[in-house]
Amino acid sequence: MIKNVVLDMGNVLLDYNPEISLNLYCSSEEEKDVIRRELFEGPEWALGDRGDIRDADRFELVKVRVPAAYHEALRNCTDHWDICMNPLPGAREFCELVKERGYGIYVLSNASDAFYRYFPKFLPLVFFNGVFVSSDYRMLKPDAEIYEAFLARYGLLAEECLFIDDRAENVAGAEEVGMQTFRFCGDYREVMGRLENE
Repeated sequence: MIKNVVLDMGNVLLDYNPEISLNLYCSSEEEKDVIRRELFEGPEWALGDRGDIRDADRFELVKVRVPAAYHEALRNCTDHWDICMNPLPGAREFCELVKERGYGIYVLSNASDAFYRYFPKFLPLVFFNGVFVSSDYRMLKPDAEIYEAFLARYGLLAEECLFIDDRAENVAGAEEVGMQTFRFCGDYREVMGRLENE
């Protein structure tokens, strides 16, 4: 029986879309391609999510691989990438409905320390029964240890949790530790249908 709903954050609750900052701050497709590759797809992104570096450290580490002519755009994308982190349509209402129906509601997200700057604009942290951010614990989805640490932190049984993520590998990681899972493809009604069919 599902008693708890455990939500990923990016592209489940908030719209993680680096193209928004790239389109705003870059003046050419080449500039976008370089900054996309080196900033958003480079090793520092995962290092931030794992808590090995802070968001504020990222520019100095990435700029050595980016032409100097692109440094201003890189700085803007590094400092303001989270302008994209707006609620997906229906996300807030979905969270409120889950809580109203008596489920425990949690967030389990790969995210850097910047999480605490943008996420509370969506809903206050105290709205949730728990918020587990990867950078605070120096681990990442889809490794089994993060799901196990999350369950232990809040005293939850894996089989009583429905974990919702948009990424197949993260869903598979949760399944490995015995959590029930749902791969999110943009429709909260499908998630509610899953809960109602339990």
